[in-house]
Amino acid sequence: MTRRQSLTLVLLLGAQFTLAVDFSIMNVAVPVIGRELDFAAGNLQWIATSFALAAAGLSLLFGRIADIVGARKIFISGLVLLTVASLLGGFTDSAGPLLGARVAQGLATAMVTPAGLALLTMSFPEGPLRDRALGLNGAMLSAGFTCGAIMGGLLTDVLSWRWGFFINVPIGVLLVVAAPLLLKGGSGRRGAKLDIPGAITVSLGLIALVYGISEAGSKGWGNSTTLIALAVGVVLLAVFGWVELHVSEPLAPLRVLRLRSVSWGNLGGFATFIGFTAMIFLLTLYLQEVLGYSPMTTGFTFGALGVGAFLGGVTAPRWIGALGGSQPLLVAGLVAQGVTVGVLFFAGSGRGWLVPVLALAFLSSYAHVTAIVGFMVTATSGLPNEEQGLATGITTLTQQVAITVGIPIMSAIATARTHSLSASHSLRSATLSGINTAILVNGVLVVAIGLLVGTVLLRRRATPAA
Repeated sequence: MTRRQSLTLVLLLGAQFTLAVDFSIMNVAVPVIGRELDFAAGNLQWIATSFALAAAGLSLLFGRIADIVGARKIFISGLVLLTVASLLGGFTDSAGPLLGARVAQGLATAMVTPAGLALLTMSFPEGPLRDRALGLNGAMLSAGFTCGAIMGGLLTDVLSWRWGFFINVPIGVLLVVAAPLLLKGGSGRRGAKLDIPGAITVSLGLIALVYGISEAGSKGWGNSTTLIALAVGVVLLAVFGWVELHVSEPLAPLRVLRLRSVSWGNLGGFATFIGFTAMIFLLTLYLQEVLGYSPMTTGFTFGALGVGAFLGGVTAPRWIGALGGSQPLLVAGLVAQGVTVGVLFFAGSGRGWLVPVLALAFLSSYAHVTAIVGFMVTATSGLPNEEQGLATGITTLTQQVAITVGIPIMSAIATARTHSLSASHSLRSATLSGINTAILVNGVLVVAIGLLVGTVLLRRRATPAA
């Protein structure tokens, strides 16, 4: 890399790491925030859900806007919004403004993430340099989720939950100042028009869908609110598909979505993010509810996952070379992640299981990030610069939706199993069985999707050679 490329990479990775930290840093502080700001118990979930709704629902829209007006403009605007929202969130003294700040942070994530990834792919041409850059980006992404949980616990215990907001301010200011000096490209497309009907239907449809799934995690899948939200989401997304077939400049051109690398690559990315997010949630329950560790100790034990994530990102480009491309790496990463997660099914209730559980979680984290790199390279390759915002908007959408839905789905499985055994087993034993069952389903799902993606993508690769 040139010196400018190296500095550009540091800037973009710093932004992605900050956004990943934002997703999880407030989760640890939720009970404390609830007590200080008089949140009703049923509304605590909105501290995380409000962020997720904006981030997932608007990623595709802002990815496309980045193509039209310029990725650099959207990137810098998103950073400014993140900085201001974090400053206001840290000073808020009531529930409403705090949720408003979280929505603004989610909106900033929907702007910065696809625009930043588009700038990254435009700054590094397809090949080893882009693979290396995306590898480090994947490492920062997963490490940020893990570090967010650790930092959230430390800041809440030592200082205040407000520092979960304030910590973004100096970082945001630094990034906003450096971005105009380092970033080039992403000037936009003259004369291009935004598909307003498509933007409205897809954004509202995704928000309704993610809201319904989030409600299912707290109220159950049979709840009327859950079912209505899911139905509205499905109808709006169907309308979005009809709109895209009938407008001259669609928000998401079907020719892009028809590319196997885009569609199947995103399916693989969806599986790896669902599996990893759910694994962290289930392991958190296991370490605290079964093994009896404190939240602080639990947070620090996840440092092993951060190390695995970093090593996975650093070595993933070499695996691309060794395996002959990003698609085999995506498949191999998914299968390895699923197998290492699935083996956790055998974990028991004794504290002697801590070391083997963390070792398997380390391997799963490593495989997860290699799968992320395979996913990102696969899903963004073969497209011109003027469509990189769309491609990265789709990958960001995949990531955000998967992160949001993974926990409610696996939580429902664990809860159902726990309840079925509660009458005949102790609470600890029933909880362990519920966690183990969800872990097994998690692993089998990731492996199955990995094999399916491999069947389509790798067979396609082999056809010309035959």
